[in-house]
Amino acid sequence: MTAKLESHVPAAPPQPATAPTPTPPSPAALAQREARRQQHEALLARWKGIEEAGGTDAWVQQQLVAKGVAAEEVEFEELSEKQKAAWKEKKKAEAGERRALKRQAWEAWKATHIHHLGAGVHWEESQGPDKFDVPEREERAKANGLPDWDSVEALAKALGVSVARLRWFAFHREVDTGTHYQSWEIPKRDGGKRTITAPKRELKAAQRWVLSNVVERLPVHGAAHGFVAGRSILTNALAHRGADVLVKVDMKDFFPSVTWRRVKGLLRKGGLQENAATLLALLSTEAPREVMQFRGKTLYVAKGPRALPQGAPTSPALTNALCLRLDKRVSAMAKRLGFTYTRYADDLTFSWRRAKGAKGKKQADAPVATLLARVKSILEAEGFTVHPDKTRVLRKGGKQRVTGLVVNEAPNGVPGARVPREVVRRLRAAIHNREQGKPGREGESLEQLKGMAAFIHMTDPARGRAFLQQLEALEAKQAPGPAAP
Repeated sequence: MTAKLESHVPAAPPQPATAPTPTPPSPAALAQREARRQQHEALLARWKGIEEAGGTDAWVQQQLVAKGVAAEEVEFEELSEKQKAAWKEKKKAEAGERRALKRQAWEAWKATHIHHLGAGVHWEESQGPDKFDVPEREERAKANGLPDWDSVEALAKALGVSVARLRWFAFHREVDTGTHYQSWEIPKRDGGKRTITAPKRELKAAQRWVLSNVVERLPVHGAAHGFVAGRSILTNALAHRGADVLVKVDMKDFFPSVTWRRVKGLLRKGGLQENAATLLALLSTEAPREVMQFRGKTLYVAKGPRALPQGAPTSPALTNALCLRLDKRVSAMAKRLGFTYTRYADDLTFSWRRAKGAKGKKQADAPVATLLARVKSILEAEGFTVHPDKTRVLRKGGKQRVTGLVVNEAPNGVPGARVPREVVRRLRAAIHNREQGKPGREGESLEQLKGMAAFIHMTDPARGRAFLQQLEALEAKQAPGPAAP
C-alpha cells in the first residue's frame, strides 16, 4: 500500500523488472524450515524443564547427576595420590559438562525471551505497570478489543512465529548484512520516482496479523477515508461535490514522519503494555537503507530512523489511527470556518459552499488564508509538515478534482463525483485499437485497462460494466486455443 494512489485509478502493479516476483520455497528451504521448527520445540521443552527444576543452576546440577559426571564431595587431604588424580579428572570433566549445560540453558532462555533489541531500543524482560501506562490500561485495551499478552512467548505464539524469529524481525541494527524488505520504484505523477519498501513473505504474514488483530481495532476519525472499511476515494470525493471553493493540502514525507517511537506511543495509548508495544512498533517499521559493498560483503546501512515503510500492510492503518487527534482538531477548526474536511492518507481536502439563498446578496468569500494558516499550525503541532508545492485552491468556475474524481456539478446540474472524461476517452480508444488488431501503448496491459474500467464502474456502473465486457471479450480472443491432437 502507498500513502497515496498516484492516479487514483485501480490498476495492475507496475510491470518493470524492478518489482521482485515472489518465488515458492524450494524443497531444501522447506526442509530447513521443518528442522528449525523441531529445534525450536526442543528448546521450548528444555526451558520448561529448567523452570520445573527451579532455575538454571538446579537444572544443571540435576543433569550432571543424571549423566553420572557430578563429582562427589570428598575429604581431599585423605585421598591417596592416585585417588586425588582421579578426582581431579572427574572434577575437570564435570566443569566441562557444566559449561556445556549452561550454554544449552542459555540457548533455551533465548528461545523464550528477548533480552536485547539493538542499540537505542529500551527493553526490560519483565512486564508490569509503569508510569507511561494510560490510566486503567487494561480497561482501555479491552474497550479497543486488543489482546493483552502476559508474556513475549504468548505474543510470538499469536503471531505464529518463535520468540527467536520475533526478535529477529524486530531487532534494530544501524548496519545489517541482510534485510526483511524488498524495494523497487514506481513513477509519480510529477515525473519523479516513489520507492516502495515491502516486507518479505514471512514478515508480511506477521504484519497482516497485526493489522487485523491490533491496528484495525484502534479508533479512527470519521474524516479519514483512505484504507478504511466502507470508505474509498468515492466517499472522500462525494463529501465535496458541488463546492464553491475547494482547498487541497498535502503532507510532506507522510510515512517517514511516523517513526517507530510514535507507533509505540500510539499502541501504548491504545492499551498495550510496554513490551508488546515495543515489539509491534519495531515489527511494523524499518529504517531507510542504502546498499553498500564493503570488503566483499553487502551491507544495508540505515540513512535515518525506523519509520513506516511505504509498502507494509500495517502502514496506512497505523497513520489513520495516529491521525485521530489531528483529524479531530482540523475537523473542528474547519467546521468553525464553514468548511467540510476529509483526509485520504496524506491528502487533506476542504470544501466551502455559499449559504443557501445567498444569491444576489453580498456574502464574504471563503476564509482560505485563515484556513491554510491554521492547518499548517495544527499539522506542525502534530508532528507533520505541509508540502509547500502541493497546496491548491480550486474555485467553482474551474475543474475540481478530489482523489482523481471530478466533483463539479454535472452538465445536468446535479452535483456528484465522476471519472474525468479524458480517462473514459483513453480507455475507449485503447479498447478500440485492440479490437482493430493494433498493439497497445508501451507497458499497457489488459489488467491495467481492467483497472480503469473498474474505476469507471465505481461512479458509472452501466458504462463501466460495458467496458469490462469488451475487455473480457478481448481477453478470451487472445487466450490460446486447445492444443492440436
